[in-house]
Amino acid sequence: MRPQYAPEFAVEVDGEPVGARAGQTVAAVLMSIGRTSWRSTRQHARPRGLFCGIGACFDCLLVVNDVPDVRACQRVVAPGDVIRTQRGAELPGGAS
Repeated sequence: MRPQYAPEFAVEVDGEPVGARAGQTVAAVLMSIGRTSWRSTRQHARPRGLFCGIGACFDCLLVVNDVPDVRACQRVVAPGDVIRTQRGAELPGGAS
């Protein structure tokens, strides 16, 4: 018997369409396309991505639907989500 998977839908990652499935976190979607980092630190532009996986650290922050500082490990994707990487911490409206 074949395993049943949720139907795929599209989300946008840094301007590119990407397939995602219901129940996946943003981090899972990014890792499924080979992305291991999606944020850089403010001072030295060091890459950051999934670290703790439980929302305790701030390494996986990114922007989802124009909301900055979303934890990729905690946010479940929805059809049509627009996801973009971020540098450092951002203020609402895209300012940093």
